Amino acid sequence: MPDAQTVLIAGGSGVIGTELARQLREAGHTALVLVRRPAQTPFERSWDPEARWLRVGILDGVDAVVNLSGASISRLPWTLQYKREILQSRIGATATLVDAMAKAETPPRVFISGSAVGYYGDRPGEILTEESAPGDGFLAKVCVAWERAAAPASAHSRVVYARTGLVLGEQGALKPIRMLAKLGLAGPLGDGRQHWPWISLFDEAAALRHLIETEVAGPMNLVAPGPVPAGEIIREVAEDLGRPYWLPAPAWAIKLGLADAGRELLLADQDVSSARLTESGFEFRDTTVPEALAAV
Repeated sequence: MPDAQTVLIAGGSGVIGTELARQLREAGHTALVLVRRPAQTPFERSWDPEARWLRVGILDGVDAVVNLSGASISRLPWTLQYKREILQSRIGATATLVDAMAKAETPPRVFISGSAVGYYGDRPGEILTEESAPGDGFLAKVCVAWERAAAPASAHSRVVYARTGLVLGEQGALKPIRMLAKLGLAGPLGDGRQHWPWISLFDEAAALRHLIETEVAGPMNLVAPGPVPAGEIIREVAEDLGRPYWLPAPAWAIKLGLADAGRELLLADQDVSSARLTESGFEFRDTTVPEALAAV
């Protein structure tokens, strides 16, 4: 972003939001973060997405809104109640932002709304692009509804759906893998050959910044070039920590123990293409898993 801009982040206290705010401020921009409590700093703004409340005046002077808000899909188990929370937290937050932007005197010029590669479901043998149809399963339904909730903002703002893969950072998706590796329990999940579309935490935030600056619209896959097998990622984590990679977790046990979460988070095979992102001019800093782990 060549000129100083003001970016409002929903979900700004999470792993991705924190890194995005850091990068924005480092580049000379203003990052405002929505919080669900009274604001305590000049860079915080209060809102209540469960009550669908956001003061319209908060959007005055805001150039872009980035929506990363939603209950964590990494929290297990996925009970029926928690599944409802995963869905409703995303729909409620997105609808709150869209309604406020529609009422603003000068709506933000761009709305980057979160989504995920879960949109595609389990698709072995396919190369998945932004043109691919949605898949089956709980996460696919959540992502479709999440993007649909953001769509009305296109009446006044450029809308991008950021379909994010597995984010490799100190927290988030790497945390449980690193914990297992430290305990000497790392090994293949199922046969370990399923493709995991991944992206480093740095590149995830940098890509979100890129989407604000460029004029692309619609879905955009935020994944590193060339998804790698799940077993390779886990092996790299174990080797990085100097721990063994040996203990397999059979697919039947994962499905039995974790049900939909096991099938969709751990065993799904997704060869997701990042071609559209690179063609838009984005340059990855971390193109291999070892590079991403070294940064962690």
